[in-house]
Amino acid sequence: MTISVGEKLPDSEFTIMSADGPAKMSTAELSAGKKIVLVAVPGAFTPTCHANHLPGFLEHIDAIKEKGVDSIAFVTVNDIHVVTAWEKASNNNGKIQFLSDGSADFAKAIGMDIDLGVVGMGVRSKRYSMIIDDGVVTAINLEENPGQATVSSAATVLEQL
Repeated sequence: MTISVGEKLPDSEFTIMSADGPAKMSTAELSAGKKIVLVAVPGAFTPTCHANHLPGFLEHIDAIKEKGVDSIAFVTVNDIHVVTAWEKASNNNGKIQFLSDGSADFAKAIGMDIDLGVVGMGVRSKRYSMIIDDGVVTAINLEENPGQATVSSAATVLEQL
């Protein structure tokens, strides 16, 4: 079942890159006591994700944070090494947090997994953005087509804040 507005994020873990190497971060650590924007993309470096979706959030990060958001995180179903390379290639400079959901456990837990095996990508995450306040989902912006980033864009999130 797909997560809905008003529901709390399930207990799950992401992989992050720490100064000591790969480490785990729980959904509670990510969101407890904070207002966050969580953006999920089907894959790092894919055309829409890298050239369209992520740049919009980098461009509007200050405006989003001015609306009371503590952090923005991008999650993708790639291993942590690919995610770290994507973060470096994005010229992010630590503005946005990058999370690996390498086995799609989080995507499956919230009902946002999609089988893209027909195009050689396997199980991935649907493309969406969420506003989360202290672990509770307050807005969900799900793309019908994973190759588009309009409904889940930074502009949409700004309008909702």
